[in-house]
Amino acid sequence: MLFHLGENHSGPFNIQNLLNSKMTERQTSQDERLSRPKEISTRYATISVIALFVSFLISMYVVYSTFPKVTEEEKQYIKIPWNIEDAKNLGIVLNRYKGDHYYHVMGGLFLFYIFLQTFAIPGSIFLSILSGYLFPFYVALILVCTCSMSGASLCFCLSQFLGRRLVLKYFPERASKWKLQVDKHRDDLFNYMVFLRVTPIVPNWFINISSPVIGVPLVPFALGTFIGVAPPSFFAIQGGQTLHQMTIEDTAFNLNAVIWLMVFGVISIIPILLKNRIFKTSN
Repeated sequence: MLFHLGENHSGPFNIQNLLNSKMTERQTSQDERLSRPKEISTRYATISVIALFVSFLISMYVVYSTFPKVTEEEKQYIKIPWNIEDAKNLGIVLNRYKGDHYYHVMGGLFLFYIFLQTFAIPGSIFLSILSGYLFPFYVALILVCTCSMSGASLCFCLSQFLGRRLVLKYFPERASKWKLQVDKHRDDLFNYMVFLRVTPIVPNWFINISSPVIGVPLVPFALGTFIGVAPPSFFAIQGGQTLHQMTIEDTAFNLNAVIWLMVFGVISIIPILLKNRIFKTSN
């Protein structure tokens, strides 16, 4: 009888243990299912970034390989310009073929510009100068603003996929300080983005990768970029047109060109002075 009662007592105890065990297993499997999509999402984002990069490389190769046949001397200048001399030499070559291959030249410049902006690669300033060298002022300005907005928006989207970990790991303090500034302008983000693009208070590459991390919406980011890059691009494009004028006139001295270059130099210093003034005021 005692043995029988012991069995009756142990029965419910074993059932309860079994239920607890099943619930633990179920919770574990749910946790695994919840963690698995996150892992897949990160993997998918990484694959997407790599695929986009490869797509750009393939597209640029297609543009290069389908370009009209150039001489061996000209071929050495067909590359992304990294300085003003590279931009001038590339401009001379492209200008010879622009008449018969206008949209090919413009499309290639558009593609290379967006590539640099998307992956935060330096050198877009020389493509802005090249745009001024090749095209009328307003065409070049719209081209540069559109490329800047498109490339920055793509960089924004890439950072939304993978940038959070990178920003919080390598720039935690910088991102935190900038978030405080952005929070002060939440009601007027468009104007604030325009201001940031006009002045070098925050580097453009950092704005692009950190904006989605600190909660800046894409629409004011993109529109603010389009408008904000216009003033600095104005002088880069004018510099390219001045360079073109000096080249076609085949003269080292041109009063109008020299005046514009001096104006460009003075204007380029103003944002730096403004940045230092704001920094001292904030301290």
